[in-house]
Amino acid sequence: MNGADAEASEERPPAEANRPRLTESLTFRVVSLSSVWVVAAFLVVAGLISGLYERTAQSGFEAVVRAQLYNLINSVTVDETGTLSGVPNLGDLRYSQPLSGWYWEVLPASANTQGRLASFSLGPRKIADEPTELAPFDMQYRRDYRTEGLDGETLYVEEAEVVLDQDNHAARFRVMGNASVVESDIDAFDRKMALYLGFFGLGSIVVNALAILYGLRPLAGVRRALADVRAGRAERLKGNLPAEIRPLALEMNALIDSNRRIVERARTQVGNLAHALKTPVAVLLNEASAIGGQKGRIVGEQSEIMRRQVQHYLDRARVAATDGAIVRTPVVPVLDRLLKVLRRLDPNTTFEQHRSEDAAGIVFAGEQQDLEETIGNLLENASKYGRGRVALSLEASGAESLRIVVEDNGPGLSEEDMAEALKRGRRFDEQRAGSGLGLSIVADTVLQYRGSFRLARSEIGGLRAEVILPRAPGAPMS
Repeated sequence: MNGADAEASEERPPAEANRPRLTESLTFRVVSLSSVWVVAAFLVVAGLISGLYERTAQSGFEAVVRAQLYNLINSVTVDETGTLSGVPNLGDLRYSQPLSGWYWEVLPASANTQGRLASFSLGPRKIADEPTELAPFDMQYRRDYRTEGLDGETLYVEEAEVVLDQDNHAARFRVMGNASVVESDIDAFDRKMALYLGFFGLGSIVVNALAILYGLRPLAGVRRALADVRAGRAERLKGNLPAEIRPLALEMNALIDSNRRIVERARTQVGNLAHALKTPVAVLLNEASAIGGQKGRIVGEQSEIMRRQVQHYLDRARVAATDGAIVRTPVVPVLDRLLKVLRRLDPNTTFEQHRSEDAAGIVFAGEQQDLEETIGNLLENASKYGRGRVALSLEASGAESLRIVVEDNGPGLSEEDMAEALKRGRRFDEQRAGSGLGLSIVADTVLQYRGSFRLARSEIGGLRAEVILPRAPGAPMS
Protein backbone atom coordinates (compact mmCIF):
# COMPACT_ATOMS: atom_id res chain seq x y z
CA MET A 1 0.00 0.00 0.00
CA ASN A 2 1.38 3.41 -0.99
CA GLY A 3 1.39 6.33 1.44
CA ALA A 4 0.55 6.47 5.10
CA ASP A 5 -2.46 4.81 6.65
CA ALA A 6 -4.97 6.85 8.60
CA GLU A 7 -6.36 4.55 11.27
CA ALA A 8 -9.96 5.02 12.45
CA SER A 9 -10.16 2.21 14.98
CA GLU A 10 -8.22 -0.10 17.18
CA GLU A 11 -6.60 -2.97 15.35
CA ARG A 12 -8.62 -6.17 15.55
CA PRO A 13 -6.82 -9.11 17.13
CA PRO A 14 -5.95 -11.93 14.72
CA ALA A 15 -8.31 -14.89 14.51
CA GLU A 16 -5.63 -17.13 15.98
CA ALA A 17 -5.68 -15.10 19.20
CA ASN A 18 -9.34 -15.96 19.70
CA ARG A 19 -8.87 -19.68 19.31
CA PRO A 20 -8.98 -21.54 22.62
CA ARG A 21 -5.83 -23.29 23.71
CA LEU A 22 -5.90 -27.06 23.88
CA THR A 23 -5.67 -27.00 27.68
CA GLU A 24 -8.84 -24.87 27.78
CA SER A 25 -10.85 -27.65 26.12
CA LEU A 26 -13.22 -29.47 28.47
CA THR A 27 -12.92 -32.62 26.37
CA PHE A 28 -9.12 -32.49 26.54
CA ARG A 29 -9.17 -32.01 30.31
CA VAL A 30 -11.59 -34.87 30.99
CA VAL A 31 -9.91 -37.29 28.58
CA SER A 32 -6.45 -36.37 29.87
CA LEU A 33 -7.35 -36.76 33.53
CA SER A 34 -9.14 -40.04 32.93
CA SER A 35 -6.22 -41.34 30.86
CA VAL A 36 -3.75 -40.35 33.58
CA TRP A 37 -5.91 -42.15 36.13
CA VAL A 38 -6.08 -45.28 33.96
CA VAL A 39 -2.30 -45.29 33.45
CA ALA A 40 -1.65 -44.73 37.17
CA ALA A 41 -4.14 -47.42 38.15
CA PHE A 42 -2.61 -49.96 35.78
CA LEU A 43 0.90 -49.15 37.01
CA VAL A 44 -0.19 -49.69 40.62
CA VAL A 45 -2.01 -52.91 39.72
CA ALA A 46 0.99 -54.14 37.74
CA GLY A 47 3.30 -53.40 40.68
CA LEU A 48 1.03 -55.22 43.12
CA ILE A 49 0.62 -58.29 40.88
CA SER A 50 4.34 -58.42 40.15
CA GLY A 51 5.20 -58.14 43.84
CA LEU A 52 2.68 -60.79 44.83
CA TYR A 53 3.87 -63.18 42.13
CA GLU A 54 7.52 -62.64 43.05
CA ARG A 55 6.89 -63.30 46.75
CA THR A 56 4.78 -66.35 45.95
CA ALA A 57 7.34 -67.77 43.55
CA GLN A 58 10.25 -67.14 45.89
CA SER A 59 8.49 -68.56 48.93
CA GLY A 60 7.36 -71.62 46.97
CA PHE A 61 10.88 -72.16 45.65
CA GLU A 62 12.39 -71.83 49.12
CA ALA A 63 9.79 -74.20 50.55
CA VAL A 64 10.75 -76.84 47.97
CA VAL A 65 14.45 -76.52 48.83
CA ARG A 66 13.65 -76.69 52.56
CA ALA A 67 11.53 -79.81 52.12
CA GLN A 68 14.33 -81.48 50.18
CA LEU A 69 16.70 -80.56 53.00
CA TYR A 70 14.50 -82.48 55.44
CA ASN A 71 14.32 -85.38 53.03
CA LEU A 72 18.10 -85.38 52.77
CA ILE A 73 18.49 -85.39 56.56
CA ASN A 74 16.21 -88.38 56.87
CA SER A 75 18.17 -90.28 54.23
CA VAL A 76 21.68 -90.12 55.82
CA THR A 77 23.16 -92.03 58.76
CA VAL A 78 26.63 -93.01 60.12
CA ASP A 79 28.09 -96.47 60.48
CA GLU A 80 30.10 -97.96 63.40
CA THR A 81 33.21 -96.12 62.27
CA GLY A 82 31.50 -92.72 62.15
CA THR A 83 31.49 -92.58 58.39
CA LEU A 84 28.56 -90.91 56.64
CA SER A 85 26.43 -93.35 54.66
CA GLY A 86 23.17 -93.41 52.77
CA VAL A 87 21.75 -93.18 49.25
CA PRO A 88 19.51 -90.08 49.28
CA ASN A 89 16.85 -89.88 46.58
CA LEU A 90 15.22 -86.47 46.56
CA GLY A 91 12.93 -87.31 43.66
CA ASP A 92 14.33 -84.69 41.28
CA LEU A 93 16.35 -85.58 38.18
CA ARG A 94 18.11 -82.23 38.25
CA TYR A 95 20.28 -83.51 41.07
CA SER A 96 21.62 -86.04 38.56
CA GLN A 97 22.47 -83.49 35.84
CA PRO A 98 25.94 -81.91 36.03
CA LEU A 99 25.96 -78.12 36.39
CA SER A 100 22.17 -78.06 36.65
CA GLY A 101 22.27 -75.62 39.55
CA TRP A 102 20.56 -78.12 41.86
CA TYR A 103 22.95 -79.79 44.33
CA TRP A 104 23.06 -81.41 47.72
CA GLU A 105 25.99 -82.16 49.96
CA VAL A 106 26.59 -83.77 53.41
CA LEU A 107 29.78 -82.92 55.32
CA PRO A 108 31.12 -83.91 58.76
CA ALA A 109 30.29 -81.39 61.47
CA SER A 110 32.11 -83.08 64.39
CA ALA A 111 35.55 -84.57 64.93
CA ASN A 112 34.23 -88.12 65.32
CA THR A 113 32.46 -87.97 61.93
CA GLN A 114 34.10 -88.56 58.57
CA GLY A 115 33.34 -88.99 54.88
CA ARG A 116 31.38 -86.89 52.38
CA LEU A 117 28.19 -87.41 50.40
CA ALA A 118 27.20 -85.28 47.37
CA SER A 119 24.73 -85.31 44.49
CA PHE A 120 25.84 -86.54 41.09
CA SER A 121 25.29 -83.02 39.73
CA LEU A 122 27.91 -81.67 42.18
CA GLY A 123 30.37 -84.57 42.29
CA PRO A 124 33.81 -83.76 43.70
CA ARG A 125 33.39 -80.04 43.05
CA LYS A 126 33.06 -77.66 45.94
CA ILE A 127 30.72 -74.73 46.52
CA ALA A 128 31.97 -72.31 49.13
CA ASP A 129 29.71 -71.76 52.07
CA GLU A 130 28.89 -68.41 53.61
CA PRO A 131 30.88 -67.45 56.73
CA THR A 132 28.80 -67.76 59.86
CA GLU A 133 29.52 -64.12 60.65
CA LEU A 134 27.47 -63.13 57.57
CA ALA A 135 24.84 -65.89 57.78
CA PRO A 136 24.60 -67.20 61.35
CA PHE A 137 22.67 -70.32 62.38
CA ASP A 138 19.39 -69.92 64.23
CA MET A 139 18.36 -71.63 67.45
CA GLN A 140 17.60 -74.85 65.51
CA TYR A 141 21.00 -74.79 63.79
CA ARG A 142 19.54 -73.85 60.42
CA ARG A 143 20.38 -71.04 58.08
CA ASP A 144 19.83 -69.98 54.47
CA TYR A 145 21.74 -67.69 52.14
CA ARG A 146 22.55 -67.08 48.48
CA THR A 147 25.83 -67.72 46.79
CA GLU A 148 27.33 -68.15 43.35
CA GLY A 149 27.04 -71.55 41.66
CA LEU A 150 29.41 -73.55 39.49
CA ASP A 151 28.12 -72.02 36.23
CA GLY A 152 27.78 -68.44 37.46
CA GLU A 153 24.14 -68.87 38.46
CA THR A 154 22.69 -67.72 41.76
CA LEU A 155 22.12 -70.52 44.29
CA TYR A 156 19.71 -70.51 47.20
CA VAL A 157 21.22 -72.62 49.99
CA GLU A 158 19.34 -74.25 52.88
CA GLU A 159 21.78 -75.57 55.47
CA ALA A 160 21.42 -77.38 58.79
CA GLU A 161 23.69 -79.13 61.32
CA VAL A 162 22.18 -82.30 62.79
CA VAL A 163 23.35 -84.84 65.43
CA LEU A 164 22.82 -88.28 63.87
CA ASP A 165 23.06 -90.66 66.87
CA GLN A 166 23.68 -90.97 70.57
CA ASP A 167 27.43 -90.87 70.04
CA ASN A 168 27.12 -87.28 68.96
CA HIS A 169 28.10 -87.87 65.37
CA ALA A 170 27.11 -84.60 63.68
CA ALA A 171 26.85 -83.69 59.99
CA ARG A 172 26.18 -80.52 58.00
CA PHE A 173 23.48 -80.89 55.35
CA ARG A 174 23.31 -78.52 52.39
CA VAL A 175 20.67 -78.39 49.65
CA MET A 176 21.12 -75.84 46.85
CA GLY A 177 18.52 -74.72 44.33
CA ASN A 178 18.99 -72.66 41.17
CA ALA A 179 17.49 -69.25 42.11
CA SER A 180 18.38 -67.80 38.68
CA VAL A 181 15.66 -69.93 37.07
CA VAL A 182 13.08 -68.50 39.44
CA GLU A 183 14.28 -64.97 38.76
CA SER A 184 14.04 -65.62 35.01
CA ASP A 185 10.51 -66.92 35.45
CA ILE A 186 9.59 -63.79 37.40
CA ASP A 187 11.09 -61.55 34.69
CA ALA A 188 9.19 -63.44 31.98
CA PHE A 189 5.97 -63.10 33.94
CA ASP A 190 6.56 -59.34 34.36
CA ARG A 191 7.12 -58.91 30.61
CA LYS A 192 3.97 -60.80 29.68
CA MET A 193 1.95 -58.98 32.31
CA ALA A 194 3.23 -55.61 31.06
CA LEU A 195 2.30 -56.58 27.50
CA TYR A 196 -1.20 -57.74 28.41
CA LEU A 197 -1.89 -54.87 30.77
CA GLY A 198 -0.50 -52.42 28.21
CA PHE A 199 -2.91 -53.62 25.55
CA PHE A 200 -5.77 -53.67 28.02
CA GLY A 201 -4.87 -50.23 29.37
CA LEU A 202 -4.64 -48.76 25.87
CA GLY A 203 -8.00 -50.25 25.05
CA SER A 204 -9.43 -48.83 28.27
CA ILE A 205 -8.14 -45.36 27.41
CA VAL A 206 -9.63 -45.53 23.91
CA VAL A 207 -12.98 -46.81 25.16
CA ASN A 208 -12.96 -44.23 27.95
CA ALA A 209 -12.16 -41.41 25.51
CA LEU A 210 -14.92 -42.54 23.14
CA ALA A 211 -17.39 -42.69 26.03
CA ILE A 212 -16.43 -39.19 27.16
CA LEU A 213 -16.63 -37.81 23.62
CA TYR A 214 -20.04 -39.41 23.21
CA GLY A 215 -21.17 -38.00 26.53
CA LEU A 216 -20.01 -34.50 25.58
CA ARG A 217 -21.60 -34.55 22.13
CA PRO A 218 -24.60 -32.52 23.34
CA LEU A 219 -22.21 -29.67 24.17
CA ALA A 220 -21.07 -29.62 20.55
CA GLY A 221 -24.74 -29.48 19.56
CA VAL A 222 -25.26 -26.48 21.84
CA ARG A 223 -22.22 -24.78 20.30
CA ARG A 224 -23.58 -25.32 16.79
CA ALA A 225 -27.01 -24.08 17.87
CA LEU A 226 -25.45 -20.94 19.33
CA ALA A 227 -23.49 -20.41 16.11
CA ASP A 228 -26.76 -20.71 14.15
CA VAL A 229 -28.37 -18.13 16.42
CA ARG A 230 -25.38 -15.82 16.14
CA ALA A 231 -25.31 -16.20 12.36
CA GLY A 232 -29.03 -15.52 12.07
CA ARG A 233 -29.97 -18.99 10.86
CA ALA A 234 -32.05 -19.60 13.99
CA GLU A 235 -33.74 -17.48 16.64
CA ARG A 236 -33.54 -19.83 19.62
CA LEU A 237 -31.70 -22.87 20.90
CA LYS A 238 -33.66 -25.94 19.88
CA GLY A 239 -33.23 -29.69 20.03
CA ASN A 240 -33.59 -32.58 22.44
CA LEU A 241 -30.92 -31.77 25.01
CA PRO A 242 -29.90 -33.84 28.07
CA ALA A 243 -31.33 -32.87 31.44
CA GLU A 244 -27.97 -31.48 32.59
CA ILE A 245 -27.77 -29.05 29.65
CA ARG A 246 -31.46 -28.16 29.27
CA PRO A 247 -31.35 -25.45 32.01
CA LEU A 248 -28.42 -23.81 30.20
CA ALA A 249 -30.40 -23.78 26.94
CA LEU A 250 -33.41 -22.26 28.70
CA GLU A 251 -31.26 -19.51 30.21
CA MET A 252 -29.63 -18.81 26.84
CA ASN A 253 -33.02 -18.55 25.16
CA ALA A 254 -34.15 -16.15 27.89
CA LEU A 255 -31.00 -14.08 27.36
CA ILE A 256 -31.59 -14.00 23.59
CA ASP A 257 -35.19 -12.86 24.12
CA SER A 258 -34.08 -10.18 26.57
CA ASN A 259 -31.41 -8.97 24.16
CA ARG A 260 -33.96 -8.80 21.35
CA ARG A 261 -36.36 -6.77 23.50
CA ILE A 262 -33.58 -4.35 24.50
CA VAL A 263 -32.60 -3.81 20.87
CA GLU A 264 -36.20 -3.24 19.81
CA ARG A 265 -36.72 -0.79 22.64
CA ALA A 266 -33.55 1.11 21.71
CA ARG A 267 -34.59 1.27 18.07
CA THR A 268 -38.01 2.59 19.06
CA GLN A 269 -36.48 5.29 21.25
CA VAL A 270 -34.05 6.33 18.51
CA GLY A 271 -36.90 6.49 16.00
CA ASN A 272 -39.01 8.59 18.36
CA LEU A 273 -36.13 11.00 18.86
CA ALA A 274 -35.58 11.24 15.12
CA HIS A 275 -39.22 12.11 14.53
CA ALA A 276 -39.18 14.63 17.38
CA LEU A 277 -36.22 16.50 15.83
CA LYS A 278 -37.25 16.15 12.22
CA THR A 279 -40.07 18.73 12.32
CA PRO A 280 -38.10 21.56 14.06
CA VAL A 281 -35.20 21.15 11.64
CA ALA A 282 -37.58 21.15 8.67
CA VAL A 283 -39.15 24.36 9.99
CA LEU A 284 -35.77 26.04 10.20
CA LEU A 285 -34.95 25.03 6.62
CA ASN A 286 -38.26 26.41 5.38
CA GLU A 287 -37.76 29.64 7.29
CA ALA A 288 -34.29 29.99 5.83
CA SER A 289 -35.74 29.71 2.34
CA ALA A 290 -38.37 32.33 3.20
CA ILE A 291 -35.80 34.74 4.62
CA GLY A 292 -33.61 34.53 1.54
CA GLY A 293 -30.45 36.53 0.97
CA GLN A 294 -27.19 36.08 2.77
CA LYS A 295 -28.81 35.49 6.17
CA GLY A 296 -31.20 32.94 4.76
CA ARG A 297 -28.35 31.09 3.06
CA ILE A 298 -26.32 30.98 6.30
CA VAL A 299 -29.32 29.78 8.33
CA GLY A 300 -30.07 27.17 5.68
CA GLU A 301 -26.50 25.85 5.59
CA GLN A 302 -26.26 25.66 9.36
CA SER A 303 -29.66 24.00 9.58
CA GLU A 304 -28.59 21.40 7.03
CA ILE A 305 -25.38 20.79 8.96
CA MET A 306 -27.45 20.44 12.13
CA ARG A 307 -29.80 17.99 10.39
CA ARG A 308 -26.91 15.82 9.21
CA GLN A 309 -25.17 15.93 12.58
CA VAL A 310 -28.38 15.00 14.39
CA GLN A 311 -28.90 12.14 11.96
CA HIS A 312 -25.29 11.09 12.38
CA TYR A 313 -25.52 10.89 16.17
CA LEU A 314 -28.85 9.13 15.95
CA ASP A 315 -27.22 6.56 13.70
CA ARG A 316 -24.37 6.18 16.15
CA ALA A 317 -26.86 5.61 18.96
CA ARG A 318 -28.63 3.00 16.86
CA VAL A 319 -25.35 1.23 16.11
CA ALA A 320 -24.45 1.23 19.82
CA ALA A 321 -27.88 -0.17 20.64
CA THR A 322 -27.41 -3.02 18.19
CA ASP A 323 -23.81 -3.75 19.21
CA GLY A 324 -23.61 -7.47 19.86
CA ALA A 325 -27.11 -8.07 18.50
CA ILE A 326 -27.81 -10.71 15.88
CA VAL A 327 -27.87 -8.67 12.63
CA ARG A 328 -26.85 -9.86 9.17
CA THR A 329 -26.62 -7.88 5.94
CA PRO A 330 -25.53 -9.50 2.63
CA VAL A 331 -22.97 -7.12 1.14
CA VAL A 332 -23.26 -7.66 -2.62
CA PRO A 333 -26.92 -6.52 -2.96
CA VAL A 334 -26.14 -3.31 -1.05
CA LEU A 335 -23.15 -2.50 -3.27
CA ASP A 336 -25.17 -3.24 -6.41
CA ARG A 337 -27.91 -0.83 -5.35
CA LEU A 338 -25.42 1.94 -4.51
CA LEU A 339 -23.65 1.60 -7.86
CA LYS A 340 -26.95 1.57 -9.71
CA VAL A 341 -28.02 4.85 -8.10
CA LEU A 342 -24.65 6.54 -8.62
CA ARG A 343 -24.49 5.53 -12.29
CA ARG A 344 -27.80 7.29 -12.79
CA LEU A 345 -26.76 10.40 -10.84
CA ASP A 346 -23.31 10.65 -12.45
CA PRO A 347 -23.41 9.07 -15.93
CA ASN A 348 -20.03 10.66 -16.82
CA THR A 349 -18.16 8.55 -14.28
CA THR A 350 -17.18 4.94 -14.92
CA PHE A 351 -17.82 2.75 -11.89
CA GLU A 352 -15.78 -0.46 -11.86
CA GLN A 353 -16.48 -3.34 -9.53
CA HIS A 354 -14.09 -6.14 -8.50
CA ARG A 355 -15.18 -9.06 -6.33
CA SER A 356 -13.53 -12.19 -4.98
CA GLU A 357 -14.90 -15.59 -5.92
CA ASP A 358 -16.72 -15.97 -2.62
CA ALA A 359 -18.13 -12.43 -2.59
CA ALA A 360 -21.71 -13.65 -2.95
CA GLY A 361 -21.47 -15.35 0.45
CA ILE A 362 -19.93 -12.42 2.35
CA VAL A 363 -22.32 -11.12 5.00
CA PHE A 364 -21.81 -7.97 7.07
CA ALA A 365 -22.40 -8.41 10.82
CA GLY A 366 -24.35 -5.15 11.17
CA GLU A 367 -27.20 -2.98 9.98
CA GLN A 368 -27.86 -2.51 6.27
CA GLN A 369 -28.32 1.25 6.76
CA ASP A 370 -24.86 1.59 8.30
CA LEU A 371 -23.25 -0.29 5.42
CA GLU A 372 -25.11 1.83 2.88
CA GLU A 373 -24.12 5.08 4.59
CA THR A 374 -20.47 4.06 4.99
CA ILE A 375 -19.86 2.85 1.43
CA GLY A 376 -22.23 5.46 -0.03
CA ASN A 377 -20.17 8.29 1.47
CA LEU A 378 -16.96 6.81 0.08
CA LEU A 379 -18.43 6.31 -3.40
CA GLU A 380 -19.93 9.81 -3.35
CA ASN A 381 -16.57 11.38 -2.43
CA ALA A 382 -14.76 9.31 -5.06
CA SER A 383 -17.30 10.34 -7.72
CA LYS A 384 -17.13 14.00 -6.67
CA TYR A 385 -13.34 14.35 -6.58
CA GLY A 386 -12.36 11.73 -9.14
CA ARG A 387 -11.74 12.32 -12.83
CA GLY A 388 -14.28 9.99 -14.29
CA ARG A 389 -13.15 6.66 -12.85
CA VAL A 390 -14.12 4.95 -9.58
CA ALA A 391 -13.15 1.38 -8.60
CA LEU A 392 -14.95 -0.64 -5.92
CA SER A 393 -13.63 -4.01 -4.66
CA LEU A 394 -14.95 -6.54 -2.14
CA GLU A 395 -13.21 -9.54 -0.58
CA ALA A 396 -13.03 -11.55 2.63
CA SER A 397 -10.33 -10.57 5.10
CA GLY A 398 -9.70 -13.64 7.21
CA ALA A 399 -12.40 -15.67 8.91
CA GLU A 400 -14.05 -12.77 10.76
CA SER A 401 -13.71 -9.68 8.57
CA LEU A 402 -14.52 -8.30 5.12
CA ARG A 403 -12.61 -5.67 3.15
CA ILE A 404 -14.16 -3.01 0.88
CA VAL A 405 -11.87 -0.66 -1.08
CA VAL A 406 -12.99 2.47 -2.98
CA GLU A 407 -10.48 4.15 -5.31
CA ASP A 408 -10.60 7.09 -7.70
CA ASN A 409 -8.26 8.64 -10.26
CA GLY A 410 -8.52 12.17 -8.89
CA PRO A 411 -5.77 14.35 -7.40
CA GLY A 412 -5.79 12.46 -4.11
CA LEU A 413 -4.47 13.78 -0.81
CA SER A 414 -1.08 14.17 0.78
CA GLU A 415 -0.15 12.21 3.87
CA GLU A 416 -0.91 15.20 6.12
CA ASP A 417 -4.23 15.86 4.39
CA MET A 418 -5.25 12.20 4.83
CA ALA A 419 -5.03 12.60 8.60
CA GLU A 420 -6.85 15.95 8.45
CA ALA A 421 -9.61 14.55 6.25
CA LEU A 422 -10.87 12.36 9.11
CA LYS A 423 -11.55 15.36 11.31
CA ARG A 424 -15.22 16.30 11.42
CA GLY A 425 -16.15 19.17 9.07
CA ARG A 426 -12.70 19.40 7.41
CA ARG A 427 -13.02 20.09 3.68
CA PHE A 428 -10.39 20.51 0.97
CA ASP A 429 -12.67 21.91 -1.73
CA GLU A 430 -14.81 24.77 -0.56
CA GLN A 431 -16.30 25.17 -4.06
CA ARG A 432 -18.33 21.93 -3.79
CA ALA A 433 -21.56 21.57 -1.83
CA GLY A 434 -21.52 19.54 1.38
CA SER A 435 -20.96 19.71 5.09
CA GLY A 436 -17.60 17.95 5.20
CA LEU A 437 -18.90 15.15 7.45
CA GLY A 438 -18.58 12.27 4.96
CA LEU A 439 -15.23 10.74 5.95
CA SER A 440 -15.72 11.42 9.66
CA ILE A 441 -19.10 9.67 9.50
CA VAL A 442 -17.40 6.71 7.87
CA ALA A 443 -14.67 6.69 10.55
CA ASP A 444 -17.17 6.89 13.43
CA THR A 445 -19.42 4.18 12.01
CA VAL A 446 -16.48 1.84 11.42
CA LEU A 447 -15.25 2.54 14.95
CA GLN A 448 -18.63 1.52 16.38
CA TYR A 449 -18.27 -1.84 14.66
CA ARG A 450 -14.65 -2.22 15.88
CA GLY A 451 -13.38 -2.24 12.31
CA SER A 452 -10.68 -0.13 10.67
CA PHE A 453 -10.62 2.69 8.10
CA ARG A 454 -7.49 3.62 6.15
CA LEU A 455 -6.66 6.25 3.54
CA ALA A 456 -3.75 5.91 1.13
CA ARG A 457 -2.64 6.75 -2.39
CA SER A 458 -4.39 4.68 -5.06
CA GLU A 459 -2.63 2.79 -7.80
CA ILE A 460 -4.95 4.47 -10.34
CA GLY A 461 -3.77 7.91 -9.23
CA GLY A 462 -6.18 9.26 -6.62
CA LEU A 463 -7.32 8.34 -3.13
CA ARG A 464 -7.66 4.80 -1.83
CA ALA A 465 -10.16 4.27 1.03
CA GLU A 466 -10.10 0.86 2.69
CA VAL A 467 -12.78 -0.25 5.14
CA ILE A 468 -12.54 -3.49 7.18
CA LEU A 469 -15.79 -4.54 8.86
CA PRO A 470 -16.85 -7.64 10.81
CA ARG A 471 -18.31 -10.61 8.95
CA ALA A 472 -21.28 -12.50 10.25
CA PRO A 473 -20.33 -15.87 11.82
CA GLY A 474 -20.82 -18.79 9.52
CA ALA A 475 -20.16 -16.80 6.36
CA PRO A 476 -17.83 -18.62 3.93
CA MET A 477 -14.16 -17.71 3.87
CA SER A 478 -11.89 -17.39 0.86
